[in-house]
Amino acid sequence: MAPIPGSGLAKGLAVTLRTMTRKSVTEQYPEAQPELPPRTRGVIGLFEENCTVCMLCARECPDWCIYIDSHKETVPPAAPGGRERSRNVLDRFAIDFSLCMYCGICIEVCPFDALFWSPEFEYAETDIRDLTHERDKLREWMWTVPAPPALDPAAEEPKEIGAARKTAEKLAAAQNEPGEAES
Repeated sequence: MAPIPGSGLAKGLAVTLRTMTRKSVTEQYPEAQPELPPRTRGVIGLFEENCTVCMLCARECPDWCIYIDSHKETVPPAAPGGRERSRNVLDRFAIDFSLCMYCGICIEVCPFDALFWSPEFEYAETDIRDLTHERDKLREWMWTVPAPPALDPAAEEPKEIGAARKTAEKLAAAQNEPGEAES
């Protein structure tokens, strides 16, 4: 069966008329802050203490907008007779948000949980050169990152926590046994 000529036009006009009769809602943005979803992607925050300068985030970034500089330091041996170790020390961590496409690959590939999404979105600049934010600014945004969602109360206990609790119980039992024998 062939459609009636002009039925598509009539449907389009009906949608237009329905939309025209609704009251428009305008958000008064600077005065009233928008209600954002809890895990909104705004800007990337850096938890510097977890960064080991492995460079995975910079290598995997499709825009090459992450700049990392570091140097090596030697650490004295932990035990006498041990050997010195070397470790990377972070000198510069910067993200150029004028190049960033907010894909989140850097956050996903970080094995040490040093990068997080922050819901901050008000970081506009008048000069594009000011959109390269250094580690001190990225560290400030880290404190705006929301806490992860709570675990399901009906879920199983994580294996790591169970193993740690069993070890703690064994240590507590071992400490109580010699004390009871002395009493």
